[in-house]
Amino acid sequence: MANSAPASVWRNPIHFLAFGLGSGAAPKAPGTFGTLAAVPIFIWLLQDLSAMAYLAVLVVTSLVGIYLCGKTSKDMGVHDHAGIVWDEFVGFWITMWLAPAGWFYIVLGFVLFRLFDILKPWPISWVDKNVHGGFGIMLDDILAGIMSFVVLQALVEFVL
Repeated sequence: MANSAPASVWRNPIHFLAFGLGSGAAPKAPGTFGTLAAVPIFIWLLQDLSAMAYLAVLVVTSLVGIYLCGKTSKDMGVHDHAGIVWDEFVGFWITMWLAPAGWFYIVLGFVLFRLFDILKPWPISWVDKNVHGGFGIMLDDILAGIMSFVVLQALVEFVL
């Protein structure tokens, strides 16, 4: 599905953030490009935080995301436009909380998050269809991030 990003993404700071610093304007696979754009932020700003500081960032970015995504969606008149990818940023960051350092784990976390976000197993699928507004836009990716986090941590603990 082609993604048509409105011009406001480049003029309105709220839309720019909701579109993942512009990464959601990618013409194809904006969710994947949004998740990719979240990786350097994770590497440069998040991965070296203490567990509690990282958790605080997750709470704040989730709450801010409810506003950003809800406002942008309302302004555009479209529920959960494909280009709104702040939720992918936060979902990936949730996946990577407490992950071991290294590119292997970043790639594994990326793949796990994209799989859960795309396949939307229950309850993600239910939330995606039934919870609306900024909270709904964020919640399905928060759940995908939590499920990815659990799988990643289980793999680290029992397999890798």
